[in-house]
Amino acid sequence: MLSGVEVLIRLGLSIALSSLIGLERESVKRPAGFRTHVLVCVGSTLVMLVSIFIFHEYKDLTTLQPDRLGAQVISGIGFLGAGTIIREGSSVKGLTTAAGLWAVACIGLAVGSGFYLGAILTTILVLITLALFSKVEKHIKTKGNYHNIKVTSANRPGQLGRIGASLGEMAVSITNINLEEEDDGELIIVYIVVRAPNNVTKFDILNNLRNVEGILEVSHKE
Repeated sequence: MLSGVEVLIRLGLSIALSSLIGLERESVKRPAGFRTHVLVCVGSTLVMLVSIFIFHEYKDLTTLQPDRLGAQVISGIGFLGAGTIIREGSSVKGLTTAAGLWAVACIGLAVGSGFYLGAILTTILVLITLALFSKVEKHIKTKGNYHNIKVTSANRPGQLGRIGASLGEMAVSITNINLEEEDDGELIIVYIVVRAPNNVTKFDILNNLRNVEGILEVSHKE
């Protein structure tokens, strides 16, 4: 049986490791941030601790598999991941957060089972993937003539269609789009990721969008 100190160490370590990943997600304003990651990891750790407790408590009475509860965590964490994707609307950025939650759940199971090295190394690798690889991804998109555009516009019927038509005139493809409302719905903030032909620069895109009726401000995000 595990001692009270060992249980406390495992729960504390799960909080420490998951908080690192949660803080990174919080810093980029993802829907599942600090508290969500900590709760997922601590809950997964407890599930593993409960599995170990049940195994030791009843091993002389029946044949039990201490990994069965942990397997349910891995399959059941999907509902949280689905929630982050729905929250993002049409953006696929939620997939990264969903994958992060799944990884945090697995880290919690590793801590709960006492596999500290695997949990710590996985946390480091997840942080590297989230923090450093995002810069590599942006570099790849830049090389592929991708641009992040922010448009502030009056909220008028058909305004998104006008924006799309303006981009279509230059053969610019929209690969991702997010919307936010401001001033009680009077304004919309449109975040667009576009892919432009080689002969179209970001300045061409910005100038063309500025000529669309109702658009108040257009900027390029690096």
